[in-house]
Amino acid sequence: MTADAPRNADDFCYRHPDRRSFVLCQRCLRTICPECQTQSAVGVICPECMTAQKQQTPKRVRRAVRRVDSRPLVTYWIVGVTVGFFILGFAFPVVQSLLAFNSAFIDPTTGVPFQPWRIFTVALVHSGFWHVGLNMLAVWLIGRSLEPLLGHGRFLALYVISALGGSTAVALWSTTPFVIGFDNSVVGASGAVFGLLGALLVIGRHIGANITGILIILGINLVIGFIPGFGISWQSHLGGLAVGALLGLIYARTRRADQSVAQNLLVGAVVVALVAACAVPALV
Repeated sequence: MTADAPRNADDFCYRHPDRRSFVLCQRCLRTICPECQTQSAVGVICPECMTAQKQQTPKRVRRAVRRVDSRPLVTYWIVGVTVGFFILGFAFPVVQSLLAFNSAFIDPTTGVPFQPWRIFTVALVHSGFWHVGLNMLAVWLIGRSLEPLLGHGRFLALYVISALGGSTAVALWSTTPFVIGFDNSVVGASGAVFGLLGALLVIGRHIGANITGILIILGINLVIGFIPGFGISWQSHLGGLAVGALLGLIYARTRRADQSVAQNLLVGAVVVALVAACAVPALV
């Protein structure tokens, strides 16, 4: 535009008259510069129209939108906390000894002090860099897809209860209690990781996703767990997988808002059943 050309006010932002623009607000059709543009489903709108739109939106809808957070925050926390405990245990080995799981710690007949917290803390202890690295890589890869789908609370519950399922399977399928000591205890978050895989498998099947890749990964890992010499707890893998698949089925079948109570009751029943099953070796 030359200095002698007439100035057309419609070609300048109505909020910043010194900024030329040819973009119109899709609601009021006034010209707005890039700073004043807000993307919406129908195009860009100006700040005033954005404010009016928010005021017209019912409060319950605004609260629901604010509650939705698709970031896998729980996944990041799980990875961060687990790696932190690994570093702490690497510096102070006694930490690992206090957190590793051994079926003797939940069997009063062995005379070993009763330490039930180990059925959960086992997921925080790992035997080496490769162990914790591969497990946390799996959590990170799966969590980025599964956590936004389930929500933070359900994803965390799935992870923790799957770890419990792995410990329960170890307690049930150990013919005799292990010799006490870190080298003879079960360590790692493999039960929880297999629980995530099991849930992803079931939920993916329900939503029509391609689950071939998941089946291949599961098959390879399960086979490796049965190969002698690898030192892998196949009991923990199978227990976590079974519990994760069960929780995935519960989540998939009770995903409507009016089924939240039923979902919580079913998940609670799974937890109660697993805790009760941990006591079976002490009763037989």
